[in-house]
Amino acid sequence: MSRPVVAGVDGSPESLAAAEWAAREAVRRDVPLHLVHASGWTPGRTSSAAAGAVRRHVGRGILREAEDRITRTFPEVRVTDEQIEGPAAEVLSRSAQQAELLVIGSRGLSGFTGFLLGSVAQAVVARTTRPVVLVEAGERSEDEHLPDADGSTSPRTPYRDVVLGIDVRDPCDEVIDFAFETARLRGATLHAIHAWDNSSAVALGPGEPGVGEGPRREEEWRAFLSAVLQNWRDKYPGVEVTETSVKDNAATRLVRAASGAGLLVVGRRVREARLGPHTGPVTHAAIHHARCPVAVVAHS
Repeated sequence: MSRPVVAGVDGSPESLAAAEWAAREAVRRDVPLHLVHASGWTPGRTSSAAAGAVRRHVGRGILREAEDRITRTFPEVRVTDEQIEGPAAEVLSRSAQQAELLVIGSRGLSGFTGFLLGSVAQAVVARTTRPVVLVEAGERSEDEHLPDADGSTSPRTPYRDVVLGIDVRDPCDEVIDFAFETARLRGATLHAIHAWDNSSAVALGPGEPGVGEGPRREEEWRAFLSAVLQNWRDKYPGVEVTETSVKDNAATRLVRAASGAGLLVVGRRVREARLGPHTGPVTHAAIHHARCPVAVVAHS
């Protein structure tokens, strides 16, 4: 049985935009859509029967609103829903384990301040081992597409690029495969970006060749990027790929590239830090400042 795309809904504009994005992705992947609402109630906490009934009633209304919006726009989507009692971050993280991917809303800010991620979304991203996509309020179907001749956006035009952030010193199959498959489903160009600076290691690992200086270093980083992507080009021959290897701050370059993208794909290494799971500096910057939906793919 196919894993569903799971969307967390809480009635906010961000979660409704996430549910609609998830519906479009479910259509592209030809899988069901499963809507999840977390009551926020913590097991073990004293709660009256009346309070529980109110929570369930409110939750049903939130799920019904989201499902009605989706079925009006995407009648072909197979939609199920579920209301689960418990803290939202825990509920969504558990639900994600059985999902193709999890889609949640992110509270965006105007101007160039980027995402105000919120504690629930941040906890889910840091702890979930399945891909998580963050969607800002107001994200529309046409925003995934390039503008037409008069500059307006339209679902009838080609998809915007899928941008992949990649570190050629430690490329991650799960992240690269997710990006290629996502681009394939859209018929979109995949733009792979590797950014390096003078602090980057000059050798790829024990026994591996070092990287030169000046123009030679630039040429060799480009060659490493092309070499890393070649197997994936062979696996996905229908995906058009563009490559950028540039001397720059990785977070800055990815956030800049995301401004014209349909989706930014970044990785998160699964590891425990002293203060708990974390996302890493580049992914942290991407999910807080990118101006398009962001997919965070966990990897070992």
